[in-house]
Amino acid sequence: MRSVLLPLGLAALCFNPSFAQQYATSGGADPASALRITANLTTEPAAPLTLQSALDLALAASPTLSAAAREVEAIEAGIVQAGARRNPEVSLFADDTQRSTRETTLLFSQPIELGGKRGARIEAAERSRDSALAELAATRAEIRGNTIAAYFEVLASQERLQLAQSSVDLAGRAREAAAKRVTAGKVSPVEETKARVAESAARIEFNQAKSELAIARNRLSAVWGNPVARFERAEGAVDELPPLISSDDLNARLQIAPALVRARREVERRRALTEVERRRRVPDITLSLGARRNEDLGRSSAVFGVAIPIPVFDRNQGNVLEAVRRTDKARDELSATEIRLASHLSAVQGRLDAARQEIQTLRDEILPGSQSAFDAATKGYQLGKFSFLEVLDAQRTLFQARSQYLRALAGAQRSVAEIEGLLGQASLLAPTVGSP
Repeated sequence: MRSVLLPLGLAALCFNPSFAQQYATSGGADPASALRITANLTTEPAAPLTLQSALDLALAASPTLSAAAREVEAIEAGIVQAGARRNPEVSLFADDTQRSTRETTLLFSQPIELGGKRGARIEAAERSRDSALAELAATRAEIRGNTIAAYFEVLASQERLQLAQSSVDLAGRAREAAAKRVTAGKVSPVEETKARVAESAARIEFNQAKSELAIARNRLSAVWGNPVARFERAEGAVDELPPLISSDDLNARLQIAPALVRARREVERRRALTEVERRRRVPDITLSLGARRNEDLGRSSAVFGVAIPIPVFDRNQGNVLEAVRRTDKARDELSATEIRLASHLSAVQGRLDAARQEIQTLRDEILPGSQSAFDAATKGYQLGKFSFLEVLDAQRTLFQARSQYLRALAGAQRSVAEIEGLLGQASLLAPTVGSP
């Protein structure tokens, strides 16, 4: 009996020489990697914040990005498992309860996969890894886009606060000028009252702009996990826009957009899973080797066996059909993604072009004209040629034009951020248009 069992035990240990190594690889964890993920110590400095610093902070501390990276690591382990071979089995049979007449059979059985099932499993696992990597890239692009949008919202809010402060200063000077003219007896005290009301309204707008800036700052810092912003201010010019990109270049970049790549990888993964189900239609065989001991005769004999399933009823036809239909679904979703991204990109590019034209008109025509009209009205009021209502009207027109200019710039930057989120192209952020 021992002479029969010893070779069987050696065969079981030596059947897959890399089993122990694969087990250690799949079961072990990287303590340094786990520490990097779980110990989130990212905090922005109290100094002025640049766009690149904000992006670095967001990408380093985003839990969403960390979760996507963990999924890739999990699928890597799944590839190891997909390459594992079937485990052997040991069976013991006893034919009688009486020891003197008992017949005992010990079998060592090894299932053998046929039809390339193992290779198909590995291929499907690798395609799943590609899909997870595409998901990681799409998540990264989305985080970049959200960070860029939040960053430029802070820049725009800073500009609005400066504009509101300028409005308060101008309203204060207008109130002082009105008070002097009232003291000199040149105008009615009613004009001084109007000036004080205008100054109070400007201060209300200043407080609102200050509150909006605080909200925008906290929204940006929340991207990397800080509920309250610590940075001093955001550095940069909100009126710096990237160059115009031709439709051909945009369409070329769209073909490698993260969301589109992710949809393509999903189609490939579904095809690989379909192939796995097709391979499963081929039945596996089980080889058995063992020994039988007949106590009544007092002798042992070797036992050999082969088990082959007969695919009469279950040919895995349902799973194959399901996998084929899911592949068709993935193709349809790929087509829908192409149409959706192209439509979205066209709409965003249209908004960006319209914002550029509005910015150009405001910068070249409306803002200089409004400033000139306000300066003339202020000087004329001091000389007694214009009423205070004309000064207020000119001031209101000037600040409305400046506010419209900031809104157009903020809209353009939001469009840039949307394109960044769609295409995942950092080159879109290279500013070439400076301040006027």
